[in-house]
Amino acid sequence: MTPSNSLQMQNINNVRKGKTQLHKWAERQVIFCGTCLIVASVKDSLAGKMHILPLVGGKVEEVKRRQHCLMFSSAGSQAQTYFVIFDTLADYQRWHRQASKVVSQTVNLVDLSCYSLETVPEYLFYCQDITHLNLRHNFMSLQGPGGLQNLPRFCQLKSLNISHNRLGVFPECVCEILTLTELNLSCNNLHTIPMQIGNLQSLQTLSLDGNHLSSLPEELGGLLQLNSLGLSFNNFCHIPAVLERLSAVDKLAMAGNRVDSLELSTLVRMSHLRNIDLRLNGLRWLKSENTEPVSQVTQMDLRDNCLDTLDLSSVCNLETLHCQRNQLGTLTLSGFTLRLLQASSNRLTTVNVYPVPNQLTHMDVSQNLLEYLPDWVCDCRKIELLDVTHNLLSELPLRLLNSLSLRKLLAGNNCLQSVPDLLDHVPLEVLDLQHNKLVELPECLFYKALNLKYLNVSANALESVPLSSQSEESLSTLQELYLTGNNLNEDCGALLVGHQNLRILHIAYNQLLSFPASKLSKLELLEELNLSGNKLKTIPSTVSSCKRLHTLIAHSNHINTFPDILNLPEIKLVDLSCNELTEIQLPESLPATLQELDLTGNGSLTLENKTLNFFSNITTLKLDQKSTTTSGDSLSSSTLWRHGYSEMRGQRNKLCVSVLAVDHFRDSVEACYGIFDGDRNEQVPRLLQCTMGDVLCEDLQHSSVDTVYMCNTFLTSHRKLGMAGQKLGASALLCYIHREASDPAGHFSLTVANVGTCQAVLCRDGRPIQLSRVYSLENCKEEMERVKLSKAIITEDNKVSGVTCCSRLLGCSYLSPWVLPEPWVHTEPLCSQDEFLILGNRALFERVTYQEAVYTVQAVRDPRAAAKKLCSLAQSYGCKDNIGAVVVSLDICEDSCTCEPSVSITEPRVTPPTLVPVSVNPCSSDPANLSSSSGIVTEFSSETSASEMGSEVGSTASDEHPSSGPASRPERRCSLHPATALCGIMVPGSAGAGTHPGVFQRQPSCATFSSNQSDNGLDSDDEAPLEGVISNGSKLEVEVDIHCCAFQLRSGSPESPKELNVENQGSDYCNGNVCRQNSVVVSATNGCLLAVCGREIGDLKKSPSTSSLFGKKLSNGSVVAPEDSHNIIEVALEAPKKKSGYFTAPAQQDPEDQLIVPPSLEQEVREQLKGQSTLVPGLSAPPTPTSLKDPVWNPPQPPAFVSSLVPGPATILQQEVYDTAL
Repeated sequence: MTPSNSLQMQNINNVRKGKTQLHKWAERQVIFCGTCLIVASVKDSLAGKMHILPLVGGKVEEVKRRQHCLMFSSAGSQAQTYFVIFDTLADYQRWHRQASKVVSQTVNLVDLSCYSLETVPEYLFYCQDITHLNLRHNFMSLQGPGGLQNLPRFCQLKSLNISHNRLGVFPECVCEILTLTELNLSCNNLHTIPMQIGNLQSLQTLSLDGNHLSSLPEELGGLLQLNSLGLSFNNFCHIPAVLERLSAVDKLAMAGNRVDSLELSTLVRMSHLRNIDLRLNGLRWLKSENTEPVSQVTQMDLRDNCLDTLDLSSVCNLETLHCQRNQLGTLTLSGFTLRLLQASSNRLTTVNVYPVPNQLTHMDVSQNLLEYLPDWVCDCRKIELLDVTHNLLSELPLRLLNSLSLRKLLAGNNCLQSVPDLLDHVPLEVLDLQHNKLVELPECLFYKALNLKYLNVSANALESVPLSSQSEESLSTLQELYLTGNNLNEDCGALLVGHQNLRILHIAYNQLLSFPASKLSKLELLEELNLSGNKLKTIPSTVSSCKRLHTLIAHSNHINTFPDILNLPEIKLVDLSCNELTEIQLPESLPATLQELDLTGNGSLTLENKTLNFFSNITTLKLDQKSTTTSGDSLSSSTLWRHGYSEMRGQRNKLCVSVLAVDHFRDSVEACYGIFDGDRNEQVPRLLQCTMGDVLCEDLQHSSVDTVYMCNTFLTSHRKLGMAGQKLGASALLCYIHREASDPAGHFSLTVANVGTCQAVLCRDGRPIQLSRVYSLENCKEEMERVKLSKAIITEDNKVSGVTCCSRLLGCSYLSPWVLPEPWVHTEPLCSQDEFLILGNRALFERVTYQEAVYTVQAVRDPRAAAKKLCSLAQSYGCKDNIGAVVVSLDICEDSCTCEPSVSITEPRVTPPTLVPVSVNPCSSDPANLSSSSGIVTEFSSETSASEMGSEVGSTASDEHPSSGPASRPERRCSLHPATALCGIMVPGSAGAGTHPGVFQRQPSCATFSSNQSDNGLDSDDEAPLEGVISNGSKLEVEVDIHCCAFQLRSGSPESPKELNVENQGSDYCNGNVCRQNSVVVSATNGCLLAVCGREIGDLKKSPSTSSLFGKKLSNGSVVAPEDSHNIIEVALEAPKKKSGYFTAPAQQDPEDQLIVPPSLEQEVREQLKGQSTLVPGLSAPPTPTSLKDPVWNPPQPPAFVSSLVPGPATILQQEVYDTAL
């Protein structure tokens, strides 16, 4: 029975007993539970007299004479019948459907796992036909009316699962259920097994894994039918002698114990054991004192031990051996029956197998120290797969490649300089030779290996590729070809034309000046094409002949003409970023399949509103927002850091990696970066991305100790996941650049905290420095020991309970205490030798080493292009998972200080001041408000129509000049010595209020303006179309940077204040519906100062990164805050996707909560909000754009923003808010 079937349904209905009409209709409590129908009194439904009607084998029929009436009958000679009338058709159909399932059951299974039960429901004891009872993952008690001591009442019970109940003692009552054939008592903190276990003579399967057992009773040896005994993850120091008597048991399941030595003679005495599982035991030696062969053992699993040598030559019938992740230097085996050998991640210099293993089909000796392959490998007649990656091989034997059985050869990351010629046709299907020193491939490769479907020769020194055939007609079956990172030129295009079955072609980062148009047209089956990092100026128009093409990646070239690809019927992703595009020729219509178009980094590309409207249906559109520069701007200082990011989905349908990046955190000389990897779920990374920056900002107000505020940030974020974090989790990495609290004017430090497998690498003097710690069971022995001591079940693939390989995650609460949210925290002082910081997820660093990542970024320099290259390389190296990378360039020095003598201001570390309307003071923008030279990203993301928007807010705009008094000369500040900050709100440095003529005012609101206030791109008070405003039917769409909406809020008195009318309409947020027509990420180098009312300032102030409350999210959940002040016209109040009850836990605040202020300021806020309803002017502070063609680490940036204190009722404030919403 399914869990839903085991839950009771109950109603008060009219009931009549028996088929005759001697009984009257009466109102009764009717309960359908388990496999029984219970009829009881209405007042005492479970305490009074109950009539139990077993339904298994019985029948349920419709009664046509009465409306909504069912007849329930039990089976057998003493069958009883009840007629039940239901009030509604829905109830009638639901009960009929459930009862029909029960009466047809033959196996009586009740599954009550994971219901937090303390007792067995009383009504279940009336179901005498129950044979299988699952009480796993509950809190069952031994005593009480429904306690485990009552289990013998199930007289037909055959299978009982009470694992994960933390019982502490063995429930001896189960030894009275003599019908049991299967008993699972895993993970119950058991220390002993009673001798009464011998009563269960019918027992066939006994699971005692994950307890504290160190011995077994002798009575257990009397269970002659027992054929499966699980003893893994206990405290056994040796193999229990009682196993010698259990002749039906054929597997020794003792993984995760304390067996540090093994005499093979012990296995000889247990002649019935064929499968030996001694993983994770800390085995240090295994030997045989006599020459007697161990003939019965066929499979051995010795993974994750401490063996330095292994001689199993006496195990003469061994078929399968797993000995990965030991410290083996030598390995000796018998080859008579050997079929599979897994010996990766050791220190092997040779492998001795005698005789030649003619039955061997799979061999994995990767990540060892092999300098040559043993001769016997070439003599294997049936070998199909050979993995020798990450060794020291300098050559491949000629006989190996000419083997008539080898189908898959993986020889990447070696020192190969050549590949032997093929003498005859071979059945090779997969050949991986990446990361070697190959200059050429055998000329006969493609027409001798006609079955070759996959070839990866990336990261070599190839200058050409072989011909596909010797004649014009090609028989090539090649489907995937990876040539990234070689020295190929445009001539190779003509050599690829013969591979007409090619589906995936990666030829990125070569020396291609062009691609032959006539050749590309012949690759009609091409589905994915990557031409990034070359010197292409155009993509041939014949690409339109590739009707199956769904992915075109050609970033980091010199392309100036948009290719003819928007007419392709299956196109999904087009990446033409970091090129030289100037215009786009629009087709008549866009294909419905197009999901992502990336045009960032094209400095000369200008799109009109008509074009933007044309692209409005694309799920994700990434564009650059052009900057505007005024004569008052000057380049007086450079930014200290800037970032770029990239994410790729791989072969998955969803992106489970999210990024957080805030270049101006709190006081604009701090930064926060993060990356979150959900492995196979996208919900948790999105939630972390929208909350973690805010949590860190809040915790920094309470502590300046790195371990304290980082641990609190991770624990709070873990709690805020709510229901989403119960069974889902994510790796998380957070980097915080700051000055030490003890020395605010001193050097910068980088504090890194992480859980899971996301990593951070700092480049210092060209060398990588690992700042994070990988919390996976395979990479961290300390965590492996901790998880073992807590008695978790670790499966063969090194996953906790088969769920995750990580021992520390945010989320996955149900795996506690095995999986914890406690982070690794490390603080590294930064110096002038620090060049850049790389953040990446597991998929990136599994394929790209730290040193290669550093070389890659050094060669590219521009952070965004470098991040894209890292992801492209990982894909070309064979990664199929989601990939995420963040590159942060650093320029930590004191040389760029441009301060003038400043007015001394104290910096109280207290709760933020009262939220009041503010006005804008004209001056230069903050230097940290600039993006990288390639601009910020603009993304359109549409999943719901504009009519489905949950809330709409009206807008007002004005170009009237606010009045102002005499403005004093502001104090100049540099990025190294900023204006004093107060919890993320900038406190001005001098008195006086300045104004600026032509200040544009706009209120932050939702993603659409109502049509009565905006028409055809013109706001009600504007005379010309507004930059960044997109007209779309009756709605006006506005470009919003989802990555980093930087708001600068200041105070003053406007000349003509306007009333701000905010309509808070119904929102779909709490229902989990994503309310948006277009999600836009604006990439801008100009700043826009927003004026908002006091209520909105409060909303902004609650969230310095406005993580989940402002801005829009990408459809893939990616959010990067490109840090700079943007031309933000409008901000959307949107919610993350909610599919399974997010934000329903008590710790998770409702996203539509009202304004929250500290109790001490509540009365003051109320008084000020009553009198505040005016709109305050904002000021645009545009910077100077930088060049895209020749990117450098530190482009010139405008001077720091200067604020002044003014007398008056309102305090002048500057606040920067960064949106890292979903």
